[in-house]
Amino acid sequence: MPSLLGNFLQLLVWALWLLLLVRVLLSWVAPRGGGGIVAFVYQVTEPILAPIRRILPPMGGMDLSPLIAMLLVGLIARLVVRL
Repeated sequence: MPSLLGNFLQLLVWALWLLLLVRVLLSWVAPRGGGGIVAFVYQVTEPILAPIRRILPPMGGMDLSPLIAMLLVGLIARLVVRL
């Protein structure tokens, strides 16, 4: 059973990392938003990115919160694999 839970958590963390990457790409391609898929990606990733943005100082229009979130999600994935 622990292996099943570990695999599920690893898959969940990987999907979150992928959604963060998609959000970064969408911000370059379609910065004003789009349809339902774009709204879904923003709704899933915003609760993770908003607290990071509150902590980071302004950086002249650059948003580094997705990078930090991806690093944190990658760290969590490594911890899950070790458990």
